[in-house]
Amino acid sequence: MKRTALITGATAGIGKATAVRLANEGYNLIVTGRRKERLEELQSELRTLGAEVSICSFDVRNHDQVADAITSMMHDGHKIDVLVNNAGLASGLDKLQDGDIEDWDKMIDTNVKGLLFVSRNVIPHMIENGSGHIVNIGSIAGKEVYPNGNVYCGTKHMVDALNKSMRRELAEHGIKVSAVNPGAVETEFSIVRLHGDLEKAKKVYDGFENLVAEDIADAIYFIISRPEHVNINDLIIMPKAQPAAGTVIRNKGY
Repeated sequence: MKRTALITGATAGIGKATAVRLANEGYNLIVTGRRKERLEELQSELRTLGAEVSICSFDVRNHDQVADAITSMMHDGHKIDVLVNNAGLASGLDKLQDGDIEDWDKMIDTNVKGLLFVSRNVIPHMIENGSGHIVNIGSIAGKEVYPNGNVYCGTKHMVDALNKSMRRELAEHGIKVSAVNPGAVETEFSIVRLHGDLEKAKKVYDGFENLVAEDIADAIYFIISRPEHVNINDLIIMPKAQPAAGTVIRNKGY
């Protein structure tokens, strides 16, 4: 029987690349995001790969929307074998004393509360089934900090803590919990962080070979395809040119 993966934030970047990779590996998919048109386009693409695909448009920051959507999935007979908590973002690059409260709320509500809301509603079904695998998408910003990353780094440190807590609490139920923590990945991440400034966003990735979304999708598939007795707790993936958070070696040919 095919396994089913639920992926949040699947309309672009790592979420979309993961959906494509898992469809190619024989998974059925539930893909979620705020942009319904993009979800419909992705659904069509994934179906050409032989996957059964359900789409669900909701905002992970809204608990009522999350709860209603997941309740509806369960009523429709879906069994979620894999949950990829991918939805997340950075907003702004201000120093703490200059921070924009709206940016802070957006990051905390998406990166922390969104992950909590989705997990809180999916985990009971995994416990009932006695199996499941949760993959939380963190960041190198959850392992280190860098200038002007303050609140974003804080939210990703929280993801790191939640990942560890989930693993301790869910092991007795036969549920695996893993984290993938990427460094610089060129997606829409910097465009969102820089409030749509495409020119500035492009410069973030100038002069070195950054990671791409497919690199992270490969890692996610590796994690969930291990034998049943194996759990990859925590994985950090960086470009060769990025030795630490906030540090990139540029114009060296790598």
